[in-house]
Amino acid sequence: MDTVYHVMDVLLPFDFLRYTFMKNALIAMLLLTPLLSLLGTMAVNQRMAFFSDALGHSALAGVGIGMLLGVENVTLSLVMFGVLYAVLVSTVNRSGAATKDTTISVFSSMGIALGLLLLSRGGKFSSYSSLLTGDILSIGQQDLLWLLVGLILGVVFWAALYNRLLVSAVSPELAESRGIRTRWLEYAFAILVAVAVMLAIRWVGVLLINALLILPAAAARNVSRSAAQHALLSVLFGLVSGIAGLVISYVMNTGVGAAVVLCAGLIYFVTLLIRSFTTK
Repeated sequence: MDTVYHVMDVLLPFDFLRYTFMKNALIAMLLLTPLLSLLGTMAVNQRMAFFSDALGHSALAGVGIGMLLGVENVTLSLVMFGVLYAVLVSTVNRSGAATKDTTISVFSSMGIALGLLLLSRGGKFSSYSSLLTGDILSIGQQDLLWLLVGLILGVVFWAALYNRLLVSAVSPELAESRGIRTRWLEYAFAILVAVAVMLAIRWVGVLLINALLILPAAAARNVSRSAAQHALLSVLFGLVSGIAGLVISYVMNTGVGAAVVLCAGLIYFVTLLIRSFTTK
C-alpha cells in the first residue's frame, strides 16, 4: 500500500489527501461506487430497488446474530446473513403466498427490528450506531482488500448475468423459451446484491446504502440510449458522486455518506431535466 500512497501523492497533490485515512477513503470510493452502480443497473431494470433497501435494513440483524454466535469478523457475519436472507426472501416471493412488495416489507421490518432487539441488549446499541450512517473514514487496508475482491467478482458476475437478467425483466416467458432458468437467475442476482450490500454497509450505512445503489443507475437511465450507455454512465455518475461527496464532506466537515448521496441525487435531477428537454 505504501507504493499506492506514493503514487497518489505524486498524481493527486491535494490538501485533503495528505492524511492516510483520506487516501483509504478515496480508494474505497473508487472500488465501492462502480460495484454498486453496476448492480444498480440490474436492480433498476428488475424493479428491485425496494429489495436492496430491505437487505440494508437486515444488516443490523446480521451483526446481532453474529454477535450471539461469537463471530468476531463483522464482515463475515454480514455477508453470511445477507446471503441467507436474500435466498429466503426470494423463495417466499416465488411461492406467491403474498405480493412481492408485501413480502419484502415484512422481511425488512422484521430484519431491522431483530437487529435493534439484539444490539440494544444492555443499552449497548450506541456501539453499533455507526452502522446507520456508515463511517468510510475508518476503513482499513484489510477492508480495502475485501472491497477489491467484491468489485472483481461483481464485475464478472454482472457481465455474465446482465443480458439474461435484461431479457428476464422484459419478458420472463421469452427468457424461459430461450432456455434461461429464471428461478436460478433470480437467486443468483439476489445473492450478488446481498454480498455487495453487506460489504458496503459498514462504510455507507443502513440509511444510505439503497440510495447509493439506485440513484446513479436511475440517473443513467434518464439519459442513456442503450444498455452499454446505461452501465457506463451509471459507473461514471457513481464515481463522480463518491469523489465529490468525499471532498465536500472534508471541506464542510460533514458526514461522507450523506454528502455522496446528495451529490448522486443532484445528478439524478439534472439528468431528469435533460431528459424532459430532449423528449419534447
